[in-house]
Amino acid sequence: MSDTEYDVVVIGGGPGGYVAAIRAAQQGLKTAVVEGRGALGGTCLNVGCIPSKALLGASEKYHEATSTMDELGVIAEGVSFDVSKMLKYKNKTVKGLTGGIEFLMKKNKIDYVKGWGSFVDANTIKVALLDGGEQELKTKNTIIATGSEPASIPGVEIDEERVVSSTGALDFEDVPEHILVIGGGVIGLELGSVWGRLGSNITVVEFLDTIVPTMDSDVQAEFTKILTKQGMDIKTSTKVTDVKLLKSKIKVTVEPAAGGDAEVIECDKVLVSVGRKPFTNGLNLEAIGVEVTPQGMVVTDDHWRTNVASVYAIGDVTDGPMLAHKAEEEGSNCADIIAGKVGHVNYDAIPNVVYTTPEVASVGKTEGELKEAGIEYKAGKFPFMANAKAKIGQHPEGFVKVLADAKTDRVLGVHILGADAGNLIAEAVLAMEFDGSAEDIALTSHAHPTLSEVMKEAALAVAGMEVHA
Repeated sequence: MSDTEYDVVVIGGGPGGYVAAIRAAQQGLKTAVVEGRGALGGTCLNVGCIPSKALLGASEKYHEATSTMDELGVIAEGVSFDVSKMLKYKNKTVKGLTGGIEFLMKKNKIDYVKGWGSFVDANTIKVALLDGGEQELKTKNTIIATGSEPASIPGVEIDEERVVSSTGALDFEDVPEHILVIGGGVIGLELGSVWGRLGSNITVVEFLDTIVPTMDSDVQAEFTKILTKQGMDIKTSTKVTDVKLLKSKIKVTVEPAAGGDAEVIECDKVLVSVGRKPFTNGLNLEAIGVEVTPQGMVVTDDHWRTNVASVYAIGDVTDGPMLAHKAEEEGSNCADIIAGKVGHVNYDAIPNVVYTTPEVASVGKTEGELKEAGIEYKAGKFPFMANAKAKIGQHPEGFVKVLADAKTDRVLGVHILGADAGNLIAEAVLAMEFDGSAEDIALTSHAHPTLSEVMKEAALAVAGMEVHA
């Protein structure tokens, strides 16, 4: 066992952790990152954001070739798919990107320690090395960035074969005939879309009265209609009460959330997608007295410092949305603060995206939140069907909604359901970061023909001045 002294040790090599390590090194701090997965990138890169988007992209191309290209005069006959090749493509993508992050560690002279880290005391990290043995790291500061893991529901055991989390749903060797998704949030709808495009029957069971419950109500309603039209059977206000594994099938018992007659649904796979929970197992936080909530989240101040002065926490182990880009912002700014610089994250300008077809993206407040807070606002809404580029690209579904303060016109929230929403939302995020107004967006020239013109028209609509509708 050897001792090494660092200015910063980051426990966890996901988006928040590796970005924090790079920023700390850029600030001249001697830095190490400890990761037990054996590959950097965390859940996002290994079994989350990136592999799911690889499969979403592949399945979308198959869907286009078999469903929409004929209208364009492109005749594709005998089109088929190979699940094993899709999975190889997904794995190749993940391997390339994780390898790229490992290169960044070397480039920035960061020590990458492969193993599971835990606290001995506030300034000593013990690492159980993947290759065997242990190593102790002495550090002036530690950043906890260990991310999250899939949550489940009582009585439902995930085996990653028949009853799976998002991890298992990325590796089905064949297309299941029927998948029941427990939870109508982002992950369940994205992975349901992947396998639905390839031929699975998809049933979504959501306990609350709407899917994507944090989204704007107009988005929720229209999104539900679109997914239902695509073939998803969406059961809201419904709870799962029993999952019984039979020899070849699974019987899932559901009933109304408020109580009522039960229904048994027979399926081949169950995807449990009811959210995620902080992962702090094995960190030995109790040894140094780090405060943790009953839900397992590490408590921090506005500068990501825990109640132990030299220990910080960022990303999914802390309060707020469990998003890779939120963790990245916290990681880089936390490292700046440790280096004696200024660090700040504007949590009102963190976007959220669902990578279905069409995509959903949002930033800021919803109408419901503004009403609850008693904030007077104006709303502008414009449909994609009135946009030339959307029609050309066969993506007429959805709309952009801009919410602005009734007195100052400052943008308070933007909600998009439509093609390329994940990219379009960036304009709204930038406007909000600069405290921009709806008029600022409306007066900005947008190239024609582009999907971004829908944003301009929605901003014009705040003042009742939209042109093309």
